[in-house]
Amino acid sequence: MELKRVVVTGLGAITPLGNDISTYWKGLVNGLSGAAPITKFDATNFKTQFACEVKGWNVSEFLDRKTSRKMDLFAQYAVVCSDQAIEDAGLRGDDSEVNPDRAGVIWGSGIGGFQTFMNEALNFHRSEGIPRFSPFFIPMMISDIAAGHISMRNGYRGPNFCTVSACASGTNAMIDAFNYIRLGKADVMVTGGSEAAVTEGGIGGFNALKALSTRNDEPATASRPFDSTRDGFVLGEGGGAIILEEYDHAVARGANIYCEMVGGGMSADAHHITAPHPEGLGALNVMKSALEDAGMVPEDVDYVNVHGTSTPLGDVAETKAIQGVFGDHAYDMNISSTKSMTGHLLGAAGAIEGIACILAIKYGIIPPTINFKNTDEALDSKLNFTFNKAQKRTLRAALSNTFGFGGHNASVLFKSFD
Repeated sequence: MELKRVVVTGLGAITPLGNDISTYWKGLVNGLSGAAPITKFDATNFKTQFACEVKGWNVSEFLDRKTSRKMDLFAQYAVVCSDQAIEDAGLRGDDSEVNPDRAGVIWGSGIGGFQTFMNEALNFHRSEGIPRFSPFFIPMMISDIAAGHISMRNGYRGPNFCTVSACASGTNAMIDAFNYIRLGKADVMVTGGSEAAVTEGGIGGFNALKALSTRNDEPATASRPFDSTRDGFVLGEGGGAIILEEYDHAVARGANIYCEMVGGGMSADAHHITAPHPEGLGALNVMKSALEDAGMVPEDVDYVNVHGTSTPLGDVAETKAIQGVFGDHAYDMNISSTKSMTGHLLGAAGAIEGIACILAIKYGIIPPTINFKNTDEALDSKLNFTFNKAQKRTLRAALSNTFGFGGHNASVLFKSFD
């Protein structure tokens, strides 16, 4: 069976750096930090009192009150950034030339309706055990509801489900969407991920794991991947949407094509519930798998957008894996962690970082790894981590890595469109 080609025709983003694609990209290229003191709740008593929140969010600008009240924040982010991507792809309206039975949605979220769950649990506690739950509690909380809302809003009746693999969720969603098109089961797929975990439970839970940075005196520089003083990740929120489309279908309707998606890899560490394999074995295997799936060799890749969370163990393990996969070519590539700017969006990380790769290919600019000052002797200083300033470069292909609690690893490959 001959596999179909898959291209990217639309993008949308709600991020800590901006609530549309152009603002998000401008923030990345200019090395802006999205981290600041938490405004969503009083974090005074928490070990970590800052996060990368979405700024200036007013759902009434995008959704009517009746619709938005039935959605947790993570689903609002999903619907709005998907609207942006669908509009960008020219798929809005009756003349969009899309067969709704061959258009679908595969969405990722690691946690789903976290705030809804917390609100309902607290209300039950305050009611002294009287079960007065909202009729929307369950449909607002479940992770798959974002995909459901997107499909209902657009009438897409093709494949529709949610991937949940912790911080790899958004990337796993992209891989599944890619494969449905590649196998000829769909023409158009809306894919990506969203998360809204900047809550008391999110901050408190990750604090209990000792996973978050606690640099409350300098939040803007707290996410510092590959710096020897890194002390944990910064929690972020938002969403990213990508329209994947079968090549001939896109060409037939005269769609704008950003780039081509050519491969995806998946693996497991089989090591620990939260810590990566110390030698980066799962990360090494997933990058090899993505290259093999794309029919590419290591020398074809010019840029790796790393998982790079700014944790002591993770950054070292991933760097070892990159060197294991790419060998001497690793010194000719650019490497960067855009989490230094956006924080870690958990299940949405793969979506907005995939978008960063797509735009890097389109514009020939590598977003930087900001906040670097101190060299870590455990890392090879000859590697180009694109520290502190964006770099111009013509890109043939870019790889995006995402790794999740439970040892889930996923990587996707994009290449310039011929």
